[in-house]
Amino acid sequence: MDEIDKKIITLLQGNARIPLKSLAEHVFLSSPAVSARIERLEKENIISGYEAKINQTKLGYHITAFINLEIIPAQKPEFYPFVRSCPNVLECNCVTGDFSMLIKVAFSDTVELDSFIGQLQKFGRTSTQIVFSTPVEPRGVDVTADEIIRTGEAR
Repeated sequence: MDEIDKKIITLLQGNARIPLKSLAEHVFLSSPAVSARIERLEKENIISGYEAKINQTKLGYHITAFINLEIIPAQKPEFYPFVRSCPNVLECNCVTGDFSMLIKVAFSDTVELDSFIGQLQKFGRTSTQIVFSTPVEPRGVDVTADEIIRTGEAR
């Protein structure tokens, strides 16, 4: 992956709907050349998909929370299908530390959140943090980070 690929990835992470012509202008290549690069990045699974950012609150999901779950490994075959089937689960990560799962959820109110936590507790102990604000929204990976680490400065 060269610097042009990194620039394309950075631009797509900022706006996945950026027109191909605009991408081409930013990286000083033709549209077909940029299209070929994107296709290669997709085939290599460097670009694994495209998403729309949704305002959860406007859709009625006023509560975002992170739930830590302590689960024993033997329960994972039952837990994984359960958590995948829950539409309010935005993300589930297997993590290190006192808890083995970190689950990000969105609910319309605390009553629904409480009910879901009750369902989770059949798998183990939980600890929940409700989000008040998000000073850093989810963002893409800085593909120039290796350069920053190596040289101490961004390009």
